[in-house]
Amino acid sequence: MQPTDEKTIDLDKEGFLVNLNDWNEKVAEFIAEKDQINLTKAHWEVIYLVREFYQTFQISPSMRALVKRTEQVLGKEKGKSIYLLQLFPTSPAKFVSKIAGLPRPSNCL
Repeated sequence: MQPTDEKTIDLDKEGFLVNLNDWNEKVAEFIAEKDQINLTKAHWEVIYLVREFYQTFQISPSMRALVKRTEQVLGKEKGKSIYLLQLFPTSPAKFVSKIAGLPRPSNCL
């Protein structure tokens, strides 16, 4: 993949970054576009929340952990599965981790 003119970024067969250090906002936008997700301010809040979670715990959050952390950081209105499903359909933990340039959560199908 080549989201910028600077260098080629390698993705695995599911679209996750091979090298986590290749991530930046342009890469996130490219990955999201491939999954037909148009990133808004609400998406970016969750993307940066997940990146902070990964830096703290060295693991991509499962859905349960994502909901709980979202509630802690962004409040009760946003800390719900339905809210996250509206932003990242079918599998929020998987898609937000992919867009955030993180490994696939271990319990996501």
